[in-house]
Amino acid sequence: MKAPNEVVTRALLRSVTVPGLDRPAALITLDNGFDHTKPNTFGPAGLTSLDEAITAALAADPAFIAVTGKPYIFCVGADIVGLPQLADRAQALEIGRLGHRVFARLKDSSVPTFAFVNGAAMGGGLELALHCHYRALSGGAAALALPEVSLGLVPGWGGTQLLPNLIGIPAATQVIIQNPLMQNKMLKPKQAAEMGIADVLLEPADFLERSLEWAAGVVRGQVTVTRPEVDKDMWAGVLYFARETLNQRLHGAVPAAYKALDLLETAKDGDFAAGTAAEDEALADLVFSEELRSGLYAFDLVQRRAKRPAGAPDKGLARPVTKVGIVGAGLMASQLALLFARRLQVPVVMSDLDQARVDKGVGYVHTQIEKAVTKGRMDKGTAAKLYGLVSGTVDKGAFADADFVIEAVFEDLGVKKQVWAELEKIVSPEAVLATNTSSLSITEMAAELEHPERVVGFHFFNPVAVLPLLEIVRGERTDDATLATAFAVGKQLKKSSVLVSDAPAFVVNRLLTRFLGTVFAAVDAGTPLDVANSALDPLGLPMRPLALLQLVGPAVAYHVGGTLHAAFPDRFGVSENLKRIADSGQPIVVDDQVNDEVAKLLVVGDQPLTAEQVRQNALDALAQEIRLMLDEGVVAEAQDIDLCMILGAGWPFHLGGVTPYLDRTGTSERVTGRRFLPLGAASLPA
Repeated sequence: MKAPNEVVTRALLRSVTVPGLDRPAALITLDNGFDHTKPNTFGPAGLTSLDEAITAALAADPAFIAVTGKPYIFCVGADIVGLPQLADRAQALEIGRLGHRVFARLKDSSVPTFAFVNGAAMGGGLELALHCHYRALSGGAAALALPEVSLGLVPGWGGTQLLPNLIGIPAATQVIIQNPLMQNKMLKPKQAAEMGIADVLLEPADFLERSLEWAAGVVRGQVTVTRPEVDKDMWAGVLYFARETLNQRLHGAVPAAYKALDLLETAKDGDFAAGTAAEDEALADLVFSEELRSGLYAFDLVQRRAKRPAGAPDKGLARPVTKVGIVGAGLMASQLALLFARRLQVPVVMSDLDQARVDKGVGYVHTQIEKAVTKGRMDKGTAAKLYGLVSGTVDKGAFADADFVIEAVFEDLGVKKQVWAELEKIVSPEAVLATNTSSLSITEMAAELEHPERVVGFHFFNPVAVLPLLEIVRGERTDDATLATAFAVGKQLKKSSVLVSDAPAFVVNRLLTRFLGTVFAAVDAGTPLDVANSALDPLGLPMRPLALLQLVGPAVAYHVGGTLHAAFPDRFGVSENLKRIADSGQPIVVDDQVNDEVAKLLVVGDQPLTAEQVRQNALDALAQEIRLMLDEGVVAEAQDIDLCMILGAGWPFHLGGVTPYLDRTGTSERVTGRRFLPLGAASLPA
């Protein structure tokens, strides 16, 4: 049985002679015939191939059976592309049962079974490894995770039953629920080994050879594998705490997370058959949920669209970058200096108004490098190289031979225009001038320059090292060579770049400002702060509105709001209450609770809104603003809006970013007259 469009991962069996054993071992290699850029996955035909390989291996009476993957990839799990093609619940149940039946053969085998996890192992790939009696892990494995909850699924091939009984319920809850909800956080090989997911961690250079030797030692009894005893007494307490945490954070918005908790509870009694049957039922339920369809849509955006930015010019037009200049030496500039030096491996020079500021900026970079070495994230050789690459000066003449100069100075158009006017006399005519502005016009910034065609927006999100989005903004006169260079640099920085037209506040800041502005307008009208703050809870957003406002900074939010008010006064208001909070310096929230001292500062009306009214107003505002942005051509398609919200604002997969949720709730059609996406693109088909 082969699913439509399934890229079949074959299970290739060979006999391997291992020194010290009286008969050969059976080695099964998973390989879909493509390089590492198209990882191994399991659909029905792939599972059938593995089943046949296990049958043939057992028939040969080997010393042991080992499963490994093609170079750099073990297996990244189920072929999720095929999930939307399932016609009914019975088909979903069958996929779950097939995986369980095949994998269980490794668990129940009388012949010792080993997983040689040589590379990325996610979802069903990691579950396959968990079914083996023993696991060797390569230190070069790039990604290890059970990410299903982030998509709107649960680990459906034994993960919820095997993992907690292997590494304990606290660690299993982290891997299965907490990490997926933290922007799909991956485990590093060392972490996985320390947790007990792997029995041995081996160097990648000769991983297969060392794994075979280790497995032979286990089979001969010369190597003893010890695992800590799992504490069952803490099971109920950990799951109670996890459920309370989910309630506080998600408020029921991610059904898969709660299903996963139920399955982890089932795992306590060790009845594997009952547990895997429950996994099958949960999987079948979730396959036909709106959250899963939104999750699959979001996953496709992050995995595919982000790697092929819509509207990006021919990469062959990009110019080489051999030196980077950074105007400014504050926190943002210092973060940029470290990022450029690490990723581009070229000299990076920072400048500022006086030596004290320059020294502080370079000192920040050095401190971050030292921390990375101390924590084992960077070797001393790399650190020494980075120390040499980053320098500071008060003399902008140091930028004369820079190919790429980015400014990170005060968010004021006059200041930025003055910076570029000075720099244009220093740098070459081909040098790219990039601005990290969060809301100002690229076109206006470049208007008085001799070469406005080489000015481009290069908007990062804070913290720079964490958030993957880069909004690349094309001004009216930005040329293709400049734009191509910007995209090439973005790729080197390992950022996901989205092409944005030169519109006020671009994408993320424009939407978040409209969103927060609507919530704060309710406060101005007399809605209690705590009601406004909790109104959006049913969406399961990563932060409540007032916590987000505090993270952005009330002063910054007020400034960006002013920029957007000047451009669109009918939709973006200016809240004097927000200015009062900014001037006071008081935190808006403390431990996720509204600060009572801030509430005393407000001057409000006498028309409070209910939480439901606040929520609907915010959703209506988002729908209206997105439609206007698409009509203005700020981005190519609604998919780019969603990609920006996922990567730049951390909005969750179960919302699909934002437009699938607006479609799902009927908000899009009610406010704008039509859906943003075709029915079935990020939702259940009609």
